[in-house]
Amino acid sequence: MDFSDLKRLVDINSWTQNKAGVDANGQLMQQWLEKLGMSTTTFPREEIGDHMLFQSNVIDNQDRLLLLGHLDTVFPPNTFEGFKEDTEWVYGPGTCDMKGGNFVALSALRNIFIEYGEINNIDFLLVSDEETGSDDSKAITSAIASQYQACIDFEAAGENHEVVNGRKGVATYCVELTGVAAHAGNHYTSGRNANLAAARLLIALTELTELDKGTTVNVGLIEGGTSTNTISPYAKLMVETRFTTRDEQDRILKAIPALIPNHGVDGVSTELTGGLQRNVMTPSAEQQALIEKLSQLIGTPLLTEQRGGVSDANVMAGAGVPTLDGFGPFGDGDHTEFERASKQSFIRRIKEVTAILAHFSQIKE
Repeated sequence: MDFSDLKRLVDINSWTQNKAGVDANGQLMQQWLEKLGMSTTTFPREEIGDHMLFQSNVIDNQDRLLLLGHLDTVFPPNTFEGFKEDTEWVYGPGTCDMKGGNFVALSALRNIFIEYGEINNIDFLLVSDEETGSDDSKAITSAIASQYQACIDFEAAGENHEVVNGRKGVATYCVELTGVAAHAGNHYTSGRNANLAAARLLIALTELTELDKGTTVNVGLIEGGTSTNTISPYAKLMVETRFTTRDEQDRILKAIPALIPNHGVDGVSTELTGGLQRNVMTPSAEQQALIEKLSQLIGTPLLTEQRGGVSDANVMAGAGVPTLDGFGPFGDGDHTEFERASKQSFIRRIKEVTAILAHFSQIKE
């Protein structure tokens, strides 16, 4: 199999904050996809890469499928760069997460175009900020979701080529506390201790964790104070919470805002920012029907797994679209300098995705 186009993608540094590189990655995909008859809608951005939606012909009264990927990687320039390969693996930033997945989707679309001369009812959304939480792009993803009856995301496959039918949801918060500074020796009682309030909130937030329900609340960063002999006038907590059910998501999203003002330290005010970053993605009857349908199309049962990490599949699932993730190649070492993906996995995934796309693209009488 020829991996030269994947090499071209991997050789472009597309760290999320490298707008020029992310845009170059997207423009290369645009060149290839427009050759397949797809049209491009670009969502320009000034500080991050542009998001891009590639659209095919629409045949009315037939199901439409959205392919989902991202253009960015986690590696700054001059850290981990370049493409390599041997007989079994391809190596480099994005080979697994997720330029490799985009290459699977591209290759399958090429197969459909070669076989049928056209592509119908299949669109491809590539966002530029997935690795930093999709804070900008998730509004676009949510806005277009109602146009589609199914979605497949091209994050990496499981070790046995499992697809992903469940992902934790995630919310992130910043809690800023403002007290009153005072000399700790001379005017102790005049101060209003923001650090004390932060400490109480750290404990209370952590106690929202319900491990048996798959819910965690982590205060990952804390700062505050000015010196050891000063009552702290300021503190800050950075909080991340993850959950595996919609009930737990709702509980946490209600509990945290209610908790923050009630720290019990007089004279300390609080400001809470942040909130839900990605909805929980849970198995559903509609998703199970999609699994069964795709299993028939590829001629073998799709294995499934659930993951603690999040992706843009959470956004589509949260919008009510039957969604599956993990249609990229199997690989390992993602987010490290050892990132790689299996060549045989590319061959398998491209064959499977081609069969899926053929079903959605063919005109049905």
